[in-house]
Amino acid sequence: EIAAEEDNIKIAKVNVDDSPDLARRYEIMSIPALIVFENGEPAKKLIGAKPKGALLEEIGEFL
Repeated sequence: EIAAEEDNIKIAKVNVDDSPDLARRYEIMSIPALIVFENGEPAKKLIGAKPKGALLEEIGEFL
């Protein structure tokens, strides 16, 4: 939903079982996990399921 509503953000879904190297690289120990990248670098990491409103509050500074 957020990807469809926000033009200035790209969202990618990665299955950590299919990409364990990425899970290790970004230290993903629990899912779901959301990593916000800014200028190609991780800027914020969120762990756990959150309602849309809470996610928007957490990542609002990047939108």
